[in-house]
Amino acid sequence: MGQLSPARVQDQWWRSAVIYQVYVRSFADGDGDGTGDLAGVRARLPYLAELGVDALWFNPWYLSPMADGGYDVADYRAIDPAFGTLAEAEKLIAEARELGIRTLVDIVPNHVSEQHPWFQAALAGGPERELFHFRPGRGEHGELPPNDWPSQFAGSAEPVWTRLPDGDWYLHLFTPEQPDLNWAHPAVGQEHEDVLRFWFERGVAGVRIDSAALLAKDPDLPDFVEGRDPHPYVDRDELHDIYRSWRAVADAYDGIFVGEVWLPDTERFARYLRPDELHTAFNFSFLSCPWDARRLRTSIDETLAEHAPVGAPATWVLCNHDVTRTVTRYGRTDTGFDFAAKAFGTPTDLALGTRRARAAALLSLALPGSVYVYQGEELGLPEVELPLRSIQDPMHFRSGGTDPGRDGCRVPLPWATDAPYAGFGGEPWLPQPADWPAYAADRQAEDPGSMLSLYRAALRIRRTEAGFGDGPLTWLPAPDGVLAFSRTDGLLCAVNLADRPAGLPEHTRLLLSSGPLDADGLLPQDTAVWLRA
Repeated sequence: MGQLSPARVQDQWWRSAVIYQVYVRSFADGDGDGTGDLAGVRARLPYLAELGVDALWFNPWYLSPMADGGYDVADYRAIDPAFGTLAEAEKLIAEARELGIRTLVDIVPNHVSEQHPWFQAALAGGPERELFHFRPGRGEHGELPPNDWPSQFAGSAEPVWTRLPDGDWYLHLFTPEQPDLNWAHPAVGQEHEDVLRFWFERGVAGVRIDSAALLAKDPDLPDFVEGRDPHPYVDRDELHDIYRSWRAVADAYDGIFVGEVWLPDTERFARYLRPDELHTAFNFSFLSCPWDARRLRTSIDETLAEHAPVGAPATWVLCNHDVTRTVTRYGRTDTGFDFAAKAFGTPTDLALGTRRARAAALLSLALPGSVYVYQGEELGLPEVELPLRSIQDPMHFRSGGTDPGRDGCRVPLPWATDAPYAGFGGEPWLPQPADWPAYAADRQAEDPGSMLSLYRAALRIRRTEAGFGDGPLTWLPAPDGVLAFSRTDGLLCAVNLADRPAGLPEHTRLLLSSGPLDADGLLPQDTAVWLRA
């Protein structure tokens, strides 16, 4: 599929959108109980409008026992009482749209909560067992799991099967509280299509699909063999029929999809982005890439190349609710991201990390396609190393306590310098560090040199300059360690990752800089600029 016409691209807002990820539990607490909620988000909509984002992606806000931060859903048609009500969600969607901000919700099709009515009925021995993966065990008395599949939680050696008192085992690629659905059963697909319609009819503009490559399983549930093709539960061909069916639902509402698709095979990845499947998918190559010019350029080139044959826009993201915050990651010796490499007590130079994160923000926002910004990144928040007694993430516990888990990037946001709990609301469900008020949004809004001011300026320029967003990218000659490229309409971006200052590309105007230029007008190390040619 070739390039779309400019008029067609303009109609497709999602091709160039800046989408802000809201982890509701940690965003803003409207009722003072220490848990972020929809009331808190509604109160902060003016902040998000001033920031300049095009859409909000909400992590799961559904009824859930919260065994895995809401990704264990008990009812897709109900808002968890900790967050509010369905009526409030509908008001939030409408109020955001009045401000020009669309809404995306999160769907978790691989599994449900153990408290979901289907699974409760299955435990009681009903026909709903066919909607999950129940199997007898191996061994003389069925005492061994049906197969040896590894857990999807990095670093976890725990089995993905749990045995019930009646002797049967059930499959859960994540926690035992998240039983996997059997997508070979037609009722599972029908239910999810109905859920999509439910939310599209309430005005959402799109859906983020969690663990999108894991739904289909080999019906024989064979043991895992490294390198075997096809994989018994990752990226199976049956998935594409599922997403073609979903696409028909979305098209009826002009809705869009973004898939969480972790795949090393670029050709297999691109199949999910064919014109009758998903609109976009997250780009984890860029998110995981170290702060290294050569490797970043390779990631950018490979990303654009894998999207080109199917005509899909790339997505760019530096951080999300599962990974180490950008400021911290870029301030470490190892600046890449790998779940298996997370550890307690890793030394971090926050000043260095902040300088690099500012430059990375301008880099990502200058690339072709859409950009996702995780809440708090616009404030330059670091990862928090929580005391062990405060950690709640099951990834930590399933690793035997060796993995810090993901709570460090989920600490509730600081809004006001002089208010209790930095203006979040009540005493937060995760403790905030003592220096959190220094990052507060109200303080940064008054500081033209703050991270918040940088993001606001960048998003304002990106919105007014048609040359940013989706479209072609042309690399410019540059010294080793410097990334320089042009976009359309005479827009340029240069990022210096070398260990010495570098000259700027020829230009007529400096639009924005992540930090000051040096006295000779050169681009300092770990600094990015936007220019007009």
